[in-house]
Amino acid sequence: MSSSSHSAATPPSEAARAILVGVDFGRGAPFDPSLDELALLAESAGDTPVARVTAKRQAPDAALFVGSGKADEIKLLVQAHGAHTVLFDQAISPAQQRNLERVLGVPVADRTALILEIFAARAKSHEGKLQVELARLQYLASRLVRRWSHLERQSGGIGMRGGPGEAQIELDRRMIDDRIKSIKERLKKVQRQRSTQRRARARNGVFRVSLVGYTNAGKSTLFNALVKARTYAADQLFATLDTTTRSLYLEEAAASVSLSDTVGFIRDLPHKLVEAFQATLQEAADADLLLHVVDAASPVLDEQMVEVERVLEEIDAAGIPQLLVYNKLDKLEDTQRPRQPVDWMERPNGQRVPRIFVSAISGEGLDLLRAQIVTAMREQGLTPEPEHDPRLISLAKPPHEDEGSWSESGPASNNEGKAVDNGPAPHSNEQA
Repeated sequence: MSSSSHSAATPPSEAARAILVGVDFGRGAPFDPSLDELALLAESAGDTPVARVTAKRQAPDAALFVGSGKADEIKLLVQAHGAHTVLFDQAISPAQQRNLERVLGVPVADRTALILEIFAARAKSHEGKLQVELARLQYLASRLVRRWSHLERQSGGIGMRGGPGEAQIELDRRMIDDRIKSIKERLKKVQRQRSTQRRARARNGVFRVSLVGYTNAGKSTLFNALVKARTYAADQLFATLDTTTRSLYLEEAAASVSLSDTVGFIRDLPHKLVEAFQATLQEAADADLLLHVVDAASPVLDEQMVEVERVLEEIDAAGIPQLLVYNKLDKLEDTQRPRQPVDWMERPNGQRVPRIFVSAISGEGLDLLRAQIVTAMREQGLTPEPEHDPRLISLAKPPHEDEGSWSESGPASNNEGKAVDNGPAPHSNEQA
């Protein structure tokens, strides 16, 4: 280890070593004391976390976000670990970023910049690249104005309205604004094309199903398992960004549905990024049914589900019928596994929906998931009514407490109506 300050440049033969920083501001502000998610983001961006620092403050320091004392502590860690960058779990202002870089001697980035960097690296399609570029330019534009604001006060001499500083900032603004307008126009064409495709599917009576969920919940793996596709799937955040749509044949209905895999959500997903990915997220907003995929093995699955519901609300998709799909059963201990493969949960809007436990890796529970999709189709009048099948739960008519659970062998739902007693199911406060 070196005790001297390192250059900001990263040696080409190694990943950038990163110091992770998170601040607890209390008052219900999001805070991850473990910084595990930030570490996953850093690794997804190609960095190697070497140290983690947390602090508790009532409010951000105007100059250094964490205060001078904590900044000095971080600087010592930078020197001790030979770190190349410092990553903050919260958004920091351009002024705070500049001040921190001067004190720490290495580049500083916040959570938003890190997510944008990952998106830029993962976007493969023309549409995906356009959406990422739009979000990055919007992020840069907000920082450009502040970063150069001191130059706007310069005068250019007698007879001149402004100096070279003001001319340069105006030129940069104009170039970014022009590029943003150009990308937005191109994305409008993409949206029109997607809208035409969706209308064609609607005219053909195709039932539209979209996978949504927190990033790394296993959506793409589940998508591949259901439709036998080869969409890229990996145990990392934002492994896929581009929407993929395939036909899923359901034997119980003797019909096919359209199944789409969409980009994953994450805590503090920048609003501009949601806005930029409107064309992609519209696939979820226009679906007839959402499969909300949850990582059943995650210790913070409740918080992740809340974040997914927040984004769905933002894109006007909160009212679409849902199935909750608790994935990664294969990662649960025997004592954590549910007693019943299907039960009920209550969404934040009060709607009670079926919850199906599956493993996209082993295939366990996928037949029950297909059966529930068929139920959703029938309730919208798209297939004939089936003979009684105890695997199928009606989305429209959940069991009342006095009727017991959906299964004759299963326990009755509790008085609060939150979830049917399903044993020591994984980690969730919503589960019995």
